[in-house]
Parts: sequence; structure tokens; C-alpha cells
Amino acid sequence: MCDKKILCIGLVCLDIINVVEKYPEEDTDSRCQSQRWQRGGNASNSCTVLSLLGAPCAFMGSLAPGPVAENLPDATAGDFSKVDLSQYKWIHWEGRNAGEQVKMIQQVALYNSLLPEQQKITVSVEIEKTREPLYQLFCQGDVVFVSKDVAMHFGFSSAQTALRGLYSRVKEGAVLICAWAEKGADAMGPDRVVVHSDAFPPKALVDTLGAGDTFNAAVIFTLSNGGSLQEALTFGCQVAGSKCGVHGYDGIVVRHHDK
Repeated sequence: MCDKKILCIGLVCLDIINVVEKYPEEDTDSRCQSQRWQRGGNASNSCTVLSLLGAPCAFMGSLAPGPVAENLPDATAGDFSKVDLSQYKWIHWEGRNAGEQVKMIQQVALYNSLLPEQQKITVSVEIEKTREPLYQLFCQGDVVFVSKDVAMHFGFSSAQTALRGLYSRVKEGAVLICAWAEKGADAMGPDRVVVHSDAFPPKALVDTLGAGDTFNAAVIFTLSNGGSLQEALTFGCQVAGSKCGVHGYDGIVVRHHDK
């Protein structure tokens, strides 16, 4: 029997990246050294990294028939109802159209209610943008990723204080995770103990686009394979740091211990 997959639901888009000698100052022109087009979007990027880690995975979202498209609709609960949930052990939502996503997660909860504990699908959500409707997702995930931007929006100045201040929003038994760029990442589970990992910066900072999506994927990979919260956090920071040292995702160093 094949391993069950990890499903990522959210955005796939076209990223156009211009490489310049240094970060441009305001109101100045810079000569572009190179340009590349690459597939982007949080959920899509996380799927890319999961596949590099060797995890069976899938993506759900709107795809364009050509290289460029406008106004692609977000996946709906109706779309999600057609998914064969028996294929998946973990489903991750990039917070977007939260109202519909809550309905999707409710479908998973109903499916899980008929299964023994070890066969239930784990639900994770990412709350990255400072948009009020997204905050209803806090109480929906077994694992909740909250961004530095959202934490600061709520008035917190560190990952640790954010976890202590926001943990009351998550459901009973959930894990809340907050990455804080070069300061690493922290997590808190139902025991209310804060777990921390330092960052693992590359020798040279090359490309941070998608670092958060890489972190999320590495954490999900570890937890879905039975790793501890500390192992997941450390591995997430290691892989995200490696990603920041390369353009795109080719050449990411992904070392992990098989369970």
C-alpha cells in the first residue's frame, strides 16, 4: 500500500524575479543582472519542498491554461467535497478565502469522526496576512502557523510573546508555531512549554522568497513522520536557511533522519 499523501491547498502563481547588485534605494534605478520566471504561491512552494524531501504530496488550487492569468478563483468547499480524503494523512491550508476553508476543514472533521485516532487526517493552517477574516482559522488547525507580520499586528515583539498571547485562540490540543526570520522560530503545544530553534543562516544570503513556505513544509514533513516538535522546528529552520542561500529551490540541502 502506498504511503498516504500530504495535500496543500492555496495559491499557485507566477513569480517574476529580478536580480540586482544590491537592494534598490527609493526613487533610484538599478540595472537588472538577470531575470527569471518561476512557479510561486505559498501552498505551491510548500509542495515543491515536500517533494524535494521525498514526501508524497499533492496541490489543490486554480491553475491557468497559459503562462499568465488574472483573477483565478480560490478553491471552494464544493470543489473540496470531490476530494478523496482517504488518500491523505495531512492537509495544509494557506489562509485565503477563510470562510470557505472553514467549511472544508469541517468536512475533514466529519471524516475524522468516523476513524480511529491513528488514521485521522492532521489539519494545518497558515495565517500569514494581516486580514481579519483569516483569524477565524486560528481555532481550526491541529497545527497553526502564524507569521511574524500577524504577530506584530497583534502587538507582539517576539515569537515567544506571540505564542503566549495567541495560544488562547487555537483549539484544545493544537500546536502554534511562529517563525521570526533571523531569530529562528518558536512553537507551543498543549503543555504550554515554548520550544525554540535558532536560525541557520547561509554563508551568503541569496534569495529569501519562499523561505517561510520552505519552513512550513519541513515542519509538516517532520511532524507527519512522527518527529517531535523540537525536531520539526530545528529541521524547519535548517531547510529554510539552506533555501535562503540558493536561487529558487534547486540545491536546497535537505538532510533528515528517517523514522
